[in-house]
Amino acid sequence: MSDLMVDPASIGLGPEAGRADMVRVGVIGYGYWGPNIVRNLQGQKNAQTVMVCDQNPAALARARKAHPSIETVSNPLDVLRSPEIDAVAVITPVWTHYELAKTALENGKHVFIEKPFTSSSAQAEELIDLAARKKLTIMVDHTFLFTGAVRKIRELTESGALGDLYYYDSLRVNLGLFQHDVSVIWDLAPHDLSIMDHIIRAEPEAIVATGEKHLNGVEDVAFMTIYFPRNVIAHINVNWLSPVKIRTTLIGGQKKMVVWNDLVADEKVRVYDRGVQITSGEGIRDLLVSYRSGDMWAPQLEQLEALHVEMGYFADCILNNKVPFNDGHAGLRVVRMLEAAEKSIRRKGELIRL
Repeated sequence: MSDLMVDPASIGLGPEAGRADMVRVGVIGYGYWGPNIVRNLQGQKNAQTVMVCDQNPAALARARKAHPSIETVSNPLDVLRSPEIDAVAVITPVWTHYELAKTALENGKHVFIEKPFTSSSAQAEELIDLAARKKLTIMVDHTFLFTGAVRKIRELTESGALGDLYYYDSLRVNLGLFQHDVSVIWDLAPHDLSIMDHIIRAEPEAIVATGEKHLNGVEDVAFMTIYFPRNVIAHINVNWLSPVKIRTTLIGGQKKMVVWNDLVADEKVRVYDRGVQITSGEGIRDLLVSYRSGDMWAPQLEQLEALHVEMGYFADCILNNKVPFNDGHAGLRVVRMLEAAEKSIRRKGELIRL
């Protein structure tokens, strides 16, 4: 099995997975996403939450009610310096990530950090270097990489089933949730950029982005175009002002094409044996276009909760000294694209080379 794939049996999900080793995790941030992190850690055989930190008393009260056995604190340093903790999960606003992760690493803790990794590529590079010196693990919470849908799409691209890739087109829109400290690009696009990075597996060459602010001083509608070698192009549309919620990705290849609709219960991924072939004669008027319209099939997808798989993988990487595929470098690649997109928006759609 490739080290880029996750074996459920190796992370406490199979009958033979029991082991004595245990990663003790302190979770900082028990707001929107923190409770999901705690819940999925508690279901692991190789990891558990031992401490939860939040500066909101109401949040700590919810944590104590849901998990009476877990210690709760209001000062992050109680988590970051605790000798009872092996790893810290930073589930806080992005502007706090750098300082919390840096302090965790300086105190010998492995770090699991909510997306996006940091507020700047310089911060990301510093954390990566610090973790390497300390021989500690950084994992960025790119949860969608652990879904059955993305794992199947990655399998299709790696096997060559789609042929040479042509394009990646993603639509991620809904009404809200509005953020006050980051734009829609920094809030929603990390999902799509991390998935795109995981599937295309090539360094982007340039980015063009446009967007506008309408309600709260940050971009709430944005469009990104990313250029890759070999004529591969990606487009990402993120929007907080849509009347409907849409989560659809199209991936076009030479041999087959994929449609992933994350909001449907069944057949989230559909593979279409459709395409176009062009042959040429003597001149441009002699171009012959033939269309292929074959079958559609919906591959079976794993039904495991993505975050549960991810948290087990985090513990497995720590216990077995593995480098996660969603490590600090993966987080840095996403942050660099976010920075380039932001620069392009400021310059009204100027091409920014990476």
